[in-house]
Amino acid sequence: MKIAIMGFGVVGSGVGEVVTKNQDILVKKCGEPVEIAHILDLRDFPDSDFKCFTKDFNDILSDPEVGVVVETMGGVNPAYDFTKKLLLAGKQVVTSNKELVATHGTELIKIARENNINYLFEASVGGGIPIIRPMYSCLTAGEATDVFGILNGTTNYILTQMFQCGETFENALKAAQQKGYAEADPTADVEGFDTCRKIAILAALAFGKALDCKGISTEGITKITAEDVAYAEKLGYSIKLIGHSTKAEDGIYAAVFPAFIPKNNPLAGINDVFNGIIVKGEDLGDVMFYGRGAGKLPTANAVVADVVDAIKHKNVNIIIKWEEYNASNQSQGESLKYAYYVRFKGVAPSNIPNCKIVAFSDKNDDEFAVLTEEMSQAQLEEFKNSLKNNQALAQMRIVG
Repeated sequence: MKIAIMGFGVVGSGVGEVVTKNQDILVKKCGEPVEIAHILDLRDFPDSDFKCFTKDFNDILSDPEVGVVVETMGGVNPAYDFTKKLLLAGKQVVTSNKELVATHGTELIKIARENNINYLFEASVGGGIPIIRPMYSCLTAGEATDVFGILNGTTNYILTQMFQCGETFENALKAAQQKGYAEADPTADVEGFDTCRKIAILAALAFGKALDCKGISTEGITKITAEDVAYAEKLGYSIKLIGHSTKAEDGIYAAVFPAFIPKNNPLAGINDVFNGIIVKGEDLGDVMFYGRGAGKLPTANAVVADVVDAIKHKNVNIIIKWEEYNASNQSQGESLKYAYYVRFKGVAPSNIPNCKIVAFSDKNDDEFAVLTEEMSQAQLEEFKNSLKNNQALAQMRIVG
């Protein structure tokens, strides 16, 4: 089987490495050798062992011997245009591109199904963690009720540094950039956009309905302070950036937010660049997936696993089905209730309704925090307004 790689960055070069060094294993699993026939990239790689580079997409599209194409370009354009043309030409496509899957996955899966081929995207969520395949195959017998977890290794590393080393957000971000965990522009990670795309994909797989990322409430970790970390430690919690999707009364709800996680919850102990995902189901109970959420070879391994799956399913479409986006399917979560951590500036009243715990700052006499009972967003605003002489400085949901 001849394959092509589009985009020879960290993941694309990792795919080349995995395919090259694991030929014996791939022959056993696929029943035939896997040969990299083309590598598409606008850059030159004079020192590479590969001698099949091209800058012309048509070299891949027009090669009748190329049966599977790996897309690791990132972004929507030109990845979307290239992927659509390849699928319409009868070539299977494997991708690690979560932005493309979250934005156009429904259409691309449909085109693949109509052409009796496959569009596979295991590496788009969780890096090397096998989560996509279990979602559309192993976990389909029962109905999912919730999917939530730590889906971004960069933010998890930053929060780990803030908790374990007492670093500020700014210093922890610099350390992440120095180690190569964060981009020069870390916005997609720290503002939650990367997690948003991933929870949109998981929600579509879990509940069978595409969501619009623009309609997913998304909050990052940039507002978390040392004071919030101190309160979490005192109260027996950790803070993690969580992607959560669940069934609400009026549709499928998804959101991204920093959350207080009890220390006895398995997600609380997931540190550094590792990810953890929990799927809840009425018959299933709780199932957890854990592993490296990023990295060259773990992600490349997930991509190559999809290549193997595509080769094993020539002319056989693997059913991955979710309905096209419909605004009526997506809930804004107005009826959903969470417990909250709220930090106030002021003097705590002797009696605070709808409150389970009150904690006081070790450094500031005019500051306190509360853990509330479960309440809706509207009820939370009423609760904060009821403490008239106090200013709400921060708030986070409590999950787990």
